[in-house]
Amino acid sequence: MAVLDRDGPVPLYQQVADILQRHIDEGDLILGDPVPSEVDLETDYGIARTTARRVTRELRDRGLAHTIQGKGTFVGPVGIPLRRRKTPIYEEIANEVADMIQQGRIMVNRRIPSEKLLIREYGVAKATVRHAVAFLRSQGWVFTVPHRGTYVLPPEKWPTHTQQRDSSGE
Repeated sequence: MAVLDRDGPVPLYQQVADILQRHIDEGDLILGDPVPSEVDLETDYGIARTTARRVTRELRDRGLAHTIQGKGTFVGPVGIPLRRRKTPIYEEIANEVADMIQQGRIMVNRRIPSEKLLIREYGVAKATVRHAVAFLRSQGWVFTVPHRGTYVLPPEKWPTHTQQRDSSGE
């Protein structure tokens, strides 16, 4: 992993975009590949969400990538065949919320983050967030009370590791 110069004159988003451009130029990312998600960019490079958004904008401005609403950003111009993400974005969101539940950052019988917050946090469409919440419900992490929110189930209802793998197809 490349080290970013956080005190230098080149903005962080340009440095990360340069790194991703090298991955494209060297064939590590090929036409149709998904560009790392904003969440992945944040985690991998220790940058803020707004910086991650600027990275994808910079890649688009350079003509290296394009964004499809609700699907993500992909290497190359609009219209090329897309390669799928290893894990769908809704499942990534659900897995991160499940991790927060397991770590005790969201307590039993307490609401998970709202749709609006998840949309803003992950930069995805409402349908994607709803799919993530439905996935969490189907896994046994949460239950939804109409017009009130979605709440964490007690630990005895949580899925086992084997159940999680079976539903994801691994």
